[in-house]
Amino acid sequence: MNHARLLRADLRAMEAYTPIVPFEVLSTRLGRPPSDIVKLDANENPYGPPPGALAALAAGRGYHIYPDPEATALRQALSADTGLPKERLLAGMGADELIDLVLRALLEPGDAVLNCPPTFGMYPFSTAVNGGRTVAVPRDPDFALDVDGIIAAASAEPRAKVLFLCSPNNPDGGVIDDEALRRLLALPLLVVLDEAYVDFAIAEGMPGRLHWVMDYDNLAVLRTFSKLAGLAGLRLGYGAFPEWLLSYLWKIKPPYNVNVAAALAAVAALAEREWLADRVGRLVAERARIAREAAALGWLRPFPSRANFVLCRVDGMPAAALQRALAAEGILVRHFDKPGLRDCIRISAGRPEDTDRLLAALRRVAPRSEG
Repeated sequence: MNHARLLRADLRAMEAYTPIVPFEVLSTRLGRPPSDIVKLDANENPYGPPPGALAALAAGRGYHIYPDPEATALRQALSADTGLPKERLLAGMGADELIDLVLRALLEPGDAVLNCPPTFGMYPFSTAVNGGRTVAVPRDPDFALDVDGIIAAASAEPRAKVLFLCSPNNPDGGVIDDEALRRLLALPLLVVLDEAYVDFAIAEGMPGRLHWVMDYDNLAVLRTFSKLAGLAGLRLGYGAFPEWLLSYLWKIKPPYNVNVAAALAAVAALAEREWLADRVGRLVAERARIAREAAALGWLRPFPSRANFVLCRVDGMPAAALQRALAAEGILVRHFDKPGLRDCIRISAGRPEDTDRLLAALRRVAPRSEG
């Protein structure tokens, strides 16, 4: 039987998404117990969920019953938290699912999606999965958006339908300013603003744009519980969407996409905003400390960040070699070897004791000067 005949031809050449190596696998590979590893490679929240979320999970009684397909209690809690009507909110199995749903609703085969690399890899991945084409408008060397380039690409591409923006951007942590966002919202496209890391920017006085959805009918804003509430393992995100799009998203989403445990934990987490704000503040302080100390080493060049991570250009050795050297010390970081990110590492903010170990390890593995 010719199995290739059954497969979509475009998937044969599609590049697969490369996730991080599972923690348990890395632990075995490094020969270290998980308790002896400092995990700073995936922008997770090391403080985990707030106590109320853990208590809600322990007390949960509905795990044997299918979840509410509309996630009503969660959307009501989100409405109270954000001030937006629950009718404009949709929850999903992480923001990743919402990215996929938007593209599934909008793309015909061959339609174009504008992307601004380096940025989150799920945008081109989900575009390809849904039969679309990614039109890349690279960022400037300092990771600023090329707004004029985006506008030109949108004008030159008659089948462009969606523009993805990440603010703060992953992997550099930069934010988009209001003027640039308004210029891009004037385009005849759906602008999807991914605010996965926005709580760390808000903590420093920079506003989010969730409420802009009420004023722009071509804007969708995505957020997640992974970074803010330490719920990455339960996979839960949400978004605010224009009314014309929401009915179609409801039509095509899987009926039970938000599981019972995730919804219980999220509702409880939203009730502990003071606890969440405290942990966000701690991570912001550690991010600033990492950037300051990395710059002082002289061979790491950190970029400004408003997220819970720091991107650094590495001098004196390949970034991959630095990652391996740190892994041997029990410190996990992410390295990149892509256009715009050559010889860069990204370090997630952790607890103060995590930063202590990181900085000590960086001093031990520093590149040797010749001569």
